[in-house]
Formats: sequence, structure tokens, C-alpha cells
Amino acid sequence: MAMATETQISRIITEVQPSVARISLHNAPLNVIDLQMMDELAQAVSEIEGRSEVSAILISGYGGSFSAGVDVAAHTPDKVEAMLSKFHAVIRALVSTTKVTIVAVNGHCLGGGAELAMICDLVYTTDEAQWGFPEIKLGCYPPVAVTALAALVGQKHAADLILTGRTISGSEAASIGLANRAVPKDQLDGVVEDVLKQVSKLSSATLATTKKAIYAWDCMHFDKGLARAEKIYLDELMKTEDAREGINAFLEKREPQWKCK
Repeated sequence: MAMATETQISRIITEVQPSVARISLHNAPLNVIDLQMMDELAQAVSEIEGRSEVSAILISGYGGSFSAGVDVAAHTPDKVEAMLSKFHAVIRALVSTTKVTIVAVNGHCLGGGAELAMICDLVYTTDEAQWGFPEIKLGCYPPVAVTALAALVGQKHAADLILTGRTISGSEAASIGLANRAVPKDQLDGVVEDVLKQVSKLSSATLATTKKAIYAWDCMHFDKGLARAEKIYLDELMKTEDAREGINAFLEKREPQWKCK
């Protein structure tokens, strides 16, 4: 029987077992997704994709949170293009992987963290977890969410979350379809392990081809939609004074002074 192998690099811990690869986001205290974590996630998913014995990828956050999102400092004009390219490479890798992707969410699941979770196949959350897309408060928008969130939760719920930037509980996230199920914190691990046991009994080849069929239509639209959302972000949004002001205000820990241009 194949033995489990564990690898820790600076931002993630990866443990590969005979049928499950576990990736833990490891950037205390809130597992912020910085450029280095993006590179490590892309590399890990690529390596796992080549392992035929693995049926599923489980992504979780180390400590008390899943992820508070992408590093705000990476949104500055000199870094934003590279940040979007790297982060969307991770998103595309997870969307296209033949493995069943499962996410366990506790604590903060915000911004890019929520985008990372929402594009996975199965999502389980604690009922008290904090979900949200607060980018609008920084004068920005979440490109993955504007592309795909409406397909998951409906246009009105998507508009509500993206345009207000409000935070919702894990219970509400599950009720609108952003997660499969919300459970008390002490039950999350058990629920996820039960799902992993079910998946591990199935044919990895059948799971892969079934995933391809499920998302055949959506993938065509997602790839084009994300490319367009990214172009608008770089060519239009980042040229506004308010986008720069929102990021600077956050980094300087002050209220933004919007100029509405």
C-alpha cells in the first residue's frame, strides 16, 4: 500500500495519501494568499494532477481561518497585473483539474479566499464562518466572483454580495448555494471525512470524465468571462483614482476619500 507523503513549503502544507491529496493554506494568522502562496498552490495542483491514484483534493486553512483573501498589498498598480495572472492561474488549475475538489471552510473566507472556495466542486463550511467579497469597499471588484458567482447563487444574490461587500455567515452561504452544507464547527471534520470516504470508493477515471461532462458548458463561458473581467480590471478599474485610493487607504489604515472618478 502506498504511504502518505507530506510536504511543507513556506505557505502551504501538502499531504498526499493513496486517494486524497490534502492542501492546507498555512500563512498565519489569516492565511492571506500572497504571490508566493499562489505559486505554491499552482505547483501543488499541477503535481497532484499527474498522480492517477488520487481521486480528490481537499483544501483547508491552517488554524482558525480558511483565508481572509488575497494580499491587499499585491493590488497596487505595480503588482496587480502579476497578482491577477498568478491568482487566476490557480483558479484555472482548480477549475480544470480532473480531481474532485473539496473545501473545508472555517473562520474567515473572504475575497480571494471565497473565490478559491466557490470554484471547487464540493464546499462544506462551519455555520459561523464569515463569507464575503469585500473588494468593493477597496474601490475594486472580485474578478472570479463577477464571472461565476451568479451561476452558483443567482443574479440577485451575486449582485447583493458583490455590490455591497457585506459579510454573511456560513449558514447563509449554504442556504443560497455558495456552499453545499453548513455544520457546527465540531462537526466539520467528520462531515468532510465522510465525503472523502465516499469519493475514495469510486473510480477516479469515472469521476474525471463525469466532472468534464458536468462543467463542459460552464467552462467555455468561465474562461472567456474571466479573461474579460481581468481585462476590464486592468484597463479600466485600475486607471480610476478611486481604485488607487481604496487600496492606499486600506494599507494606511484610514477611511478612503472617494473622488468618484
